[in-house]
Amino acid sequence: MPKGLKTSSSPIMVSASFTETAVDTFTQLRVDLQLNPLDNEVFVVQAIDLNGASPDLNANLNSATFASLSTTSRATIGSIGDSNVMAVAQKDIKNDGVSAVAFQQTAPETPTASNLDYIGIIATNDFFVQILGVNNLVAKACQTRVYGYRATADASVYAALVQSEVLSS
Repeated sequence: MPKGLKTSSSPIMVSASFTETAVDTFTQLRVDLQLNPLDNEVFVVQAIDLNGASPDLNANLNSATFASLSTTSRATIGSIGDSNVMAVAQKDIKNDGVSAVAFQQTAPETPTASNLDYIGIIATNDFFVQILGVNNLVAKACQTRVYGYRATADASVYAALVQSEVLSS
């Protein structure tokens, strides 16, 4: 348990699913955690599953599906180098016209609920999931599941967490 926080719920799983609004179009989904800011409530994230659909095998083109999960709204797909991004997933098909090879990358690759007490804290009322396909034939879907629990924070800790989250966008 992070210092300055007190658990206020049992473990919770928050799931979401959505599809690009059009083929190869950046799309973002806002997921409401229904936190109570009057009680300085935050969500302590223990693990994240993030699954973007597989890209399409498309003639002589490389294709991909990118997904990310962030604590604040984004205008682009995030990377693990962005402070507001908690998870990313990427699936690629490299195609030279003769043969094709598929690749998959996921982060966080190491931190799981069994290795760490938590991987992040969401202090505002929601998180965001993004997807973007590249050179696909149909719009791609994304599913996510976030594991964690609600906690209440001391006033100074809550203020610091909210400010840090908002400034990371």
